[in-house]
Amino acid sequence: MMTDFLADWYLVTKSLHVISVIAWMAGMFYLPRLYVYHVEQVETGSKTDLMFQTMERRLLQAIINPAMIATWVFGLALVFTPGVIDWSDWWPWVKAACVLVMSGFHGWLSARRKEFAAGTNTRSGRTYRMMNEVPTVLMIVIVFAVITRF
Repeated sequence: MMTDFLADWYLVTKSLHVISVIAWMAGMFYLPRLYVYHVEQVETGSKTDLMFQTMERRLLQAIINPAMIATWVFGLALVFTPGVIDWSDWWPWVKAACVLVMSGFHGWLSARRKEFAAGTNTRSGRTYRMMNEVPTVLMIVIVFAVITRF
């Protein structure tokens, strides 16, 4: 039975979820910072522009995208593990909302990468600096919701 499997593998699943979240967050912290440097210090069409595009693409494709998928897979496995989530509490709803916003922000970052690749970025370094705070704020809310459950 699937629920027995999930219960038996709960600690492994939880560990893999935490590892995935750490990898996802590392990329989500770094990519907007790359965009700041890209927009403020790199001339469009230069060798450095191509290097930044390669770094940004590889960060998304090799780290951020797989880490987000793994975070979702292991997170949903935890959700379906009997006894882990009490949906009458408020914390799982807060966490779920924040994870959805984080996933949307991930999509926003992906769209910005395509703009850099096309040479059509119109956003400033200031915009990317402000957006660099989004994953931090979401992470703080998620951690406090999960740990304190108040």
